Amino acid sequence: MAHYGYFNSTIAPVDQLAVGITDLGLLRGYGLFDYFLTYNGRPFQWDWYWERFQNSASRMHLPLPLSKDRTYAILMDLLDRGDATDTAFRFVMTGGYSADSISVEQPNLLILAESIHPVPAVQYEKGIKVILDDYVREMAEVKSTDYKRVILMAEAIRSAGASDLLYQKGGEISELSRSNFFLVKGNQIVTPDRHILHGITRRTVIQLAQRDFQVEERPVLLSELYDADEAFTTSSTKKVLPITQIGELTIGDGHVGPVSRSLLAQFNEVIETW
Repeated sequence: MAHYGYFNSTIAPVDQLAVGITDLGLLRGYGLFDYFLTYNGRPFQWDWYWERFQNSASRMHLPLPLSKDRTYAILMDLLDRGDATDTAFRFVMTGGYSADSISVEQPNLLILAESIHPVPAVQYEKGIKVILDDYVREMAEVKSTDYKRVILMAEAIRSAGASDLLYQKGGEISELSRSNFFLVKGNQIVTPDRHILHGITRRTVIQLAQRDFQVEERPVLLSELYDADEAFTTSSTKKVLPITQIGELTIGDGHVGPVSRSLLAQFNEVIETW
């Protein structure tokens, strides 16, 4: 499948784009990114994603080289050049090229169109297992390119027969390595509100859930897992993905619950008519 990308005013097939070796993203790991999908040829929740990208850039002291409108026009150009109705878009902005290997001079901006890799259907039917990790991300509200923790823990995840990590520190749950976390207790849905990246899918699901449930954004403790009815995670690729096991603990009765199923169905309705 052909994909195109943008790099500092140049649009070309992705395999023809390259970043120089003095880039601070390579030398110092100094960079941020964002990731979202299109549905029916339109970027999903574009206003919210742009707001988050601006926030990440501001906190990293990186000036945005493009306006919101110009960036949207580039997205549509990249989508038109591809051979699929929908695509995934990845923004990557780094500290740019640096003569002294430390000073930010002019950021580099890369926008990539990528294939969408959906979650296997069986995971929605059976749920996933995650394992606990005593960790909290630095600058969690920024979508930085620093994902070394989950990469270092990849073997531990595989050995446990799990799909991901659930971060906690001092008995307080924050998030999964690439998605947000929710618990269901009766008519109440709770989700952590600190030490997290505020996901756009999370935000959408909260709005959907507020129609029928009491939704609380607050600190969530490990002890609350033991009497939870359901747990699920949300992200661009995962949508609403049930979690049926955390470490050796079975959540609820070990089966995908009605709340997770309902919210997934509602989310799918939103994207079908987006």
